[in-house]
Amino acid sequence: MGTDRSLPAEGYRLSVSGDRVDLSAADDAGSFYGRQTLEQLRKTHGGNLPECEIEDWPDYPVRAVMLDVSRDKVPSMRTLEALIERLASWKVNQVQLYMEHTFAYAGHREVWADASPFTSDELRSLDRFCRQRHVELVPNQNCLGHMGRWLKHERYRRLALFPDGWTERGRWRAPTTIDPANPGSLVLVRELLAELLPNFSSERAHVGLDEPFEMPPERLDDYGAWVTTLRRLPELDGRRMLMWGDILAEHPELIPRLPEDVTVCEWGYEDWHPFAPRTKQLAEADLPFWVCPGTSSWLTVLGRTTNMLGNCRAAAETGLANGASGFLNTDWGDLGHLQYLPVSEPGFAYGAAVSWCLDANRDLDLAAALDAHAFADPAAELGAALLALGDAYLGVVPKMWNMSVLVMHLYFPQLQLGRTFSDGLTIDDLLGVEHTLAGCVAHLERARPSRSDGSLVLDELRAGAALVALLCRDARARLAADGWLGSVPDARRQELGADLDPLIDAHRSLWLARNRPGGLDDSLAWLEHLRACYRTGTTDRAWGGW
Repeated sequence: MGTDRSLPAEGYRLSVSGDRVDLSAADDAGSFYGRQTLEQLRKTHGGNLPECEIEDWPDYPVRAVMLDVSRDKVPSMRTLEALIERLASWKVNQVQLYMEHTFAYAGHREVWADASPFTSDELRSLDRFCRQRHVELVPNQNCLGHMGRWLKHERYRRLALFPDGWTERGRWRAPTTIDPANPGSLVLVRELLAELLPNFSSERAHVGLDEPFEMPPERLDDYGAWVTTLRRLPELDGRRMLMWGDILAEHPELIPRLPEDVTVCEWGYEDWHPFAPRTKQLAEADLPFWVCPGTSSWLTVLGRTTNMLGNCRAAAETGLANGASGFLNTDWGDLGHLQYLPVSEPGFAYGAAVSWCLDANRDLDLAAALDAHAFADPAAELGAALLALGDAYLGVVPKMWNMSVLVMHLYFPQLQLGRTFSDGLTIDDLLGVEHTLAGCVAHLERARPSRSDGSLVLDELRAGAALVALLCRDARARLAADGWLGSVPDARRQELGADLDPLIDAHRSLWLARNRPGGLDDSLAWLEHLRACYRTGTTDRAWGGW
């Protein structure tokens, strides 16, 4: 082992010949990544090392994963450490924990009391764990929108942009956005950052600022001023501020007002997302920026494999072309975080691959990579089955952005199937999806994942497949009538409700196997509401904020 400063940062050179292995690296991180490659070679060559010469370095200096630990699911420390260990072996060098209300802020107990939040000791311990694996743990606390968990409490409601709520599509909405012009909003945000940030050794902090849903166009000046105000906070001294880029993309007139040392995170989760024009605009403004695709796991139960591949690939390609300095792969948990961890792992793995070296990994055999390096499945069954489960959404004609049509009526049982968003949905196609799911489950039965949670992985995927299969039966019953749940015969609805009972029980136990109890009731509420609709044949038109 040795040091070679001529290599790019985090780069390494490996030479395996006979009984000798030579490893030289640009720095400690490069040496660590060289050892990860050696271990990967052993896994794919029966425990032996093939003779080879490898010179390797990353395309992106920042290769990050963002975990949503606020939308109900707060992972246990054991779960996080195991996942970070895996991500580090794939050369991911940053993890962000997206927070709204899941840190135990002093003096704000009513906000996090039922969330099983992180404590300072836990975050400091996790930060040390990450540093030992060349992973930067970055705080990510929303500081404008997505603050509904705070604003629902009387004590904070006065800070809302519209304390009495707002209307969208003719329906009342609870407040989600704090008022940047209210002095109390700044007091709150400073309190949060002052308590949260010292638990992280990172010199970065993500302050969110995405989707201030109820902010009217005439308040955009306040948005721009809020960005500048946050950047100047003493709590952020010595840290680079990160922010989401959606409002800047919609209102590019704000871009010239940004402080020059703010990094813009351009996010989008479809394979057609316009990364190219949006990142070009940021590059021309000489602003540092990252590209931020996603795992396509949320609002799907089983994922959207093909979309994820296209989304991550497009982000990596465009980011390199236009000068992005980071690749942040996001994994969200909207509406109950009903997807299980293994459903996100193809996205984590492929994002890690294309952010390290796009040219080498663009056409990666992801199924084989998952079998070898994620699940340790010598039967080579799990990877392909997981990707096929994630492509079940392709079996029907209608597609939705950010969601699978196959599960839309889980979240919104009040919708009529076969119309609008689900126009083109047919009974025959749904039967085809059910056949696909059954075939995938058969492959799972032959899988032999040998990682420590291998049996749990299989249970999670079986449960996810069973839930989507039930939703296909639900959709067939609706289409056989007029698309409305209330038109499905009572006996059929009761049968669907009975089929859902064990899946609700399974969700409870599977959740607790990896996560803290906080948030579980909120997650279960989506399934329990659907069961109540089956039993009564009635739905709430306003359920789920629709």
